Amino acid sequence: MNTRDPFNLHRSPAFNILRATASRAASNVAQQVVEAGAQAYETGKQAVEDMSTFSVPKNVPSFTNPQRELENRAWAASGVTARSAASQSNGGVLGGMQDRVGDFFDVGRNDLPMYKDKPFSYAASRRRQPIWKKKRALGAGSLFVLAILYLLGFFGSNAKATKSAKNTWNWMQRPEKSGSKVDWLDRRERVVEAFTLSWDSYARYGWGYDEYHPISKKGKFMTPKGMGWIIVDALDTMMLMNLTSRLTTAREWLATKLDYDQDQEVNTFETTIRMLGGLLSAHYLSTEFPELAPLADDDEGAAGEDLYLEKAKDLADRLMGAFKSNSGIPYASVNLKTYEGVVSHADGGASSTAEAATLQLELKYLTKLTGETLYWEAAEKVIQVIDDNGREGGLVPIYIYAHDGHFRGENIRLGSRGDSYYEYLIKQYLQTDKHEPIYEEMWDEALAGIRKYLITYSTPSQFTVLAERPDGLHEKLSPKMDHLVCFLPGTIALGATGGIPESEARKLPTWDARKDEEMELARELTKTCIGMYRVMATGLAPEIAHFHVDDPPLPASAPHKSPTTFEGGEDAAWRKDFILKPQDNHNLQRPETVESLFYMWRITGDEIYREWGWDMFKAFLNYTAVEEGGGFTSLSDANTIPPQTRDNMESFWLAETLKYFYLLFSPNDFIPLDKVVINTEAHIFPRFKPTALMKTGWTRKPRDKDGKLLPDAPAKKTTIIETKTIEKAKSTSKS
Repeated sequence: MNTRDPFNLHRSPAFNILRATASRAASNVAQQVVEAGAQAYETGKQAVEDMSTFSVPKNVPSFTNPQRELENRAWAASGVTARSAASQSNGGVLGGMQDRVGDFFDVGRNDLPMYKDKPFSYAASRRRQPIWKKKRALGAGSLFVLAILYLLGFFGSNAKATKSAKNTWNWMQRPEKSGSKVDWLDRRERVVEAFTLSWDSYARYGWGYDEYHPISKKGKFMTPKGMGWIIVDALDTMMLMNLTSRLTTAREWLATKLDYDQDQEVNTFETTIRMLGGLLSAHYLSTEFPELAPLADDDEGAAGEDLYLEKAKDLADRLMGAFKSNSGIPYASVNLKTYEGVVSHADGGASSTAEAATLQLELKYLTKLTGETLYWEAAEKVIQVIDDNGREGGLVPIYIYAHDGHFRGENIRLGSRGDSYYEYLIKQYLQTDKHEPIYEEMWDEALAGIRKYLITYSTPSQFTVLAERPDGLHEKLSPKMDHLVCFLPGTIALGATGGIPESEARKLPTWDARKDEEMELARELTKTCIGMYRVMATGLAPEIAHFHVDDPPLPASAPHKSPTTFEGGEDAAWRKDFILKPQDNHNLQRPETVESLFYMWRITGDEIYREWGWDMFKAFLNYTAVEEGGGFTSLSDANTIPPQTRDNMESFWLAETLKYFYLLFSPNDFIPLDKVVINTEAHIFPRFKPTALMKTGWTRKPRDKDGKLLPDAPAKKTTIIETKTIEKAKSTSKS
């Protein structure tokens, strides 16, 4: 697909649509040719006068906007990147279009597992001009070409062609052959198409802006000069997909435009997981996987070798101001220019627990890269302060004060403001190659607490529900599930096996009945999350779902059996378990369910998770695609057809949702789970063994079997050596 595409030649799904449109045009040629000739004559006349090839159609980006400076240069100059030789072989513009569109969507492509992106701009000045480009041939040539283009619907006057840009995905309309072997690499290519359609729309109409509204085709800054919110968040996705030329353009923006020295408050958590995480992941992939979207500019010894790391360190140093509180709990926001933390303007001034405790993977990896321990120490201090509160069952309230490190309220949930605290417990253990057992211990306690206090079953179909306790662990249970909690099943499976396949993990001496229960819980919760999609009219989940449950709610130990399929019409029994509230039916393109599908597929090998993911992906294409090549949008109501659109593309649509679809359909040895750890924004970091400077710097206070602190007891630290001795003793006793 082509970002600079004023004639909409690369409108998705590209060549298939071109052929379909051409067929329709041929059938109507007699009716339209007169109008086309008249319009072509006038357009050609104007083109000659302006010394331009064609007149400028609607929806061309504003080249007077200062944010278009990069696009101006790319449009006028070559899109040639490190693959300059390949780009020169395209021939003329028409031949290049055939290569970029026709071959790009050819299901017979065999250059996988990784295909190479073609440059998406072309330098007319770097090649000889063919006869049809010369001025004396312009008048006659433009009449003919414009007539053909008009008939093909490229000027937007053909309403059917415009509609097909959104709704006609030809490969989706073909019935899938039952019983035939699925070509998952071909399905993965469809994900790349969706990404490039979204990215190219943003690059055309919203380049450099932090927010993008694909329907109105407008952007907006979050800070005076922009944060690169969408660009930085998508860097590693482009690397994984080998979108070399698009990555080149993004890197140029980083090098010439991205400046964090701005007098602006930003959210500490969001900036860390998206911007810092995106830069660190880009650094890791570009250095450890140089074959992914290779660029000469980031090669060892090149001028741009450390671009991502330099930007990451500059940003991290500014974010460290948020940690300068009396307790060590970071403030909710930080001023980028002054390096000063800013108390939350809401929630009684308390920080979000999840946000305070979801900065650790990023800062620890930065210490690994730079050798500067201040990042590591600040990150670990947060977890120590949280744990020193000694909460029952390893479950913590969703708000915590930065000034004293004490919790605010008793609201306990794994949805918003609580979720990723638990995610980062097990991932910190895995990030350091299992050399910090303190985090595994905390994860195990929390998971046991989840089963004891938050798991129940719906009625009548007995879906497993991960509920909430808004007033404390011993108060009334609320059978409500945010879509956000759907990260948990995949994380449970990751914790149970460490990232290796379940079939291999079961052979280890550490496998026990508890891990069996964890894997079963992961399977059941995944099914519930899929049910949240299937129950909606569009097949896209609501932001929040509620469930019918017994009174009192069934405990986790109760016998239960959920449905084996989601078949049946509107009166199917399984649908009765769900309570859908109109105010909760929006869909924000969230990634959590496909994230869990990715982990569950990699770990269990059950292809049902891939098939569920494919159904989800098709639903996104069917109901969130935007007219006129606008990409995809979030929805205000996903339970009506046609759905109500929201006119917003979240940055995590590119950074997480499409990335997880891509990984789900990729071979299992592509980004192996036992070698990496993925942050909560789907940015990929390596696992590593900590050095003497990178180690657990705190000890847990002793507590009773329920997790409550024991009074005046000396602290005991479980060292790595002690843990290995215990595991060895267990293994010996079993054998």
